[in-house]
Amino acid sequence: MKTLVIIPAYNERENLPKTLADLRDHCPWADPLVINDCSTDDTLAWLRANRVPHLDLAANLGIGGAVQAGYLYAKTRGYDIAVQFDGDGQHDAAYLPRLIQTVESGLADIAIGSRFVEKEGFQSSGARRAGIGFLSRLIFLLCGVKVLDVTSGMRAVNRTFIEAYAGHYPQDYPEPEAILFAGLRGAAVVEVPVKMREREKGKSSISPLSSVYYMVKVSLALILARISFGKKEKPRIHTRTED
Repeated sequence: MKTLVIIPAYNERENLPKTLADLRDHCPWADPLVINDCSTDDTLAWLRANRVPHLDLAANLGIGGAVQAGYLYAKTRGYDIAVQFDGDGQHDAAYLPRLIQTVESGLADIAIGSRFVEKEGFQSSGARRAGIGFLSRLIFLLCGVKVLDVTSGMRAVNRTFIEAYAGHYPQDYPEPEAILFAGLRGAAVVEVPVKMREREKGKSSISPLSSVYYMVKVSLALILARISFGKKEKPRIHTRTED
């Protein structure tokens, strides 16, 4: 199937060469698309010099807006599968074929790369894992979809959710909200075990101080989204974890 890899990037010049090389090695048949979210370093100059397919956003939209721009591109260009893949080097492209196959085979509308299924590789800090666990339980309570790694930015979706996310994608820290959005629309969601790396260069956008704000904001957003949606749609298949 025609596959697009959406790579949101803000000041990831140091990490993008390795990320793109990783994708070429493991998914040479997929089309990469870097979304340059008004980087203040030389990301744009590097993308142009190396003729890397990219969108250069006119304003800084944050991770949600950057990813939605990628979904809009995938929708208008007729892609069957879209993959989200971080530009910071933490994701391992060796796991993408299995992630894509899970969607391509019809087992799932959305396949999420999860570091918490087999608990191998970089696991993040204890405090952050506790927060992720809380959000996981909250999402399950709100829509019945059980996902362990709700903040994973490594996921593949089919044409149905390319179109859905092109029309609406949460802003700021969107990964948990995007799962709720899909779950309320009856999405079949499967977690695929992956190993993730620790960031080698650059700085994460989530600081320890902002983590509390993040938890409160995302929790409220999830609850409000559930209230506003109304009746949940019937799921296509039961949510499960890929062995």
